Amino acid sequence: MRRHRHSLVRTGIVALAIGAASLLAGCSSSDAPGGDSTGTIPPVIVDINEIEGTTVQVGEGNVIDLTGDDETYLDWTADITDSSIVAFTPGKDDGSAQFNPGLTALKVGETEVTLDNATSDQSVTFTVEVTAAE
Repeated sequence: MRRHRHSLVRTGIVALAIGAASLLAGCSSSDAPGGDSTGTIPPVIVDINEIEGTTVQVGEGNVIDLTGDDETYLDWTADITDSSIVAFTPGKDDGSAQFNPGLTALKVGETEVTLDNATSDQSVTFTVEVTAAE
């Protein structure tokens, strides 16, 4: 009986080692910088209050999340010089969640964007440079 227990212990250790190796292989990171194993790319987060006169780089297909306005985020509009490069998504409140305004990178290129907020009388102008997706 003693040999049988020893054999079971050895089998259990081998099974644990194989299981641990499988878990480690499953936890490897994605090749995409900043992405996860599903290939999801995090948005580019930009504060509306700090964007004036800057250039924001974003990969094609990714989005820019415009943060920094918790009170009048619904009131932002955008004037985009070349709307084939980026598209504006207004802020919204669906009753269960609030969403910041944002920009979606449609194709590689560069365009000027002016955001206006009629409620706060704030206006900011900046450039968006869309780069090729990696």
